[in-house]
Amino acid sequence: MATEFTMTGPTLGPVEIHSDFRAEQLVRRMGIRVLTCRPGLVTGAMPVDGNRQPFGILHGGANAVLAETLGSVAAFLHAGPDGNAAGLELSCTHHRWVSAGTVTGTCTPLHEAQSTATYQIIITDDLGRRTCTARLTCVVSRRPTPPVDQGAT
Repeated sequence: MATEFTMTGPTLGPVEIHSDFRAEQLVRRMGIRVLTCRPGLVTGAMPVDGNRQPFGILHGGANAVLAETLGSVAAFLHAGPDGNAAGLELSCTHHRWVSAGTVTGTCTPLHEAQSTATYQIIITDDLGRRTCTARLTCVVSRRPTPPVDQGAT
């Protein structure tokens, strides 16, 4: 059974969200839900409502946010518990528009190595039709990241 991760807690999948920034997450604003989160497969969904262009169709940038979210979660899984990951390059090809419902992204690895990882994210509409194909490459670090300095100006 799939496990759904939402922004109500301190994590999104394996990614701990710093308490000062939980209310500011783009994932929450866009209504993205991570549905499956395991090595080799991350899936998620996003509503069209609230993420439209002025013409009434899903904004291409919303596809990019969904793709980068799923790919980044996959990269964090690959990096391991003390690791970190950050996007290097994202490309999206939009195949058809979506004007209603929900889109679902399926993220699978194309390449996972010591310092980089590349993922393919296929986004489909409610009828299972491919609407976007994205590819995300991330840098991966297995070193712990230093804590955020709240006193810096």
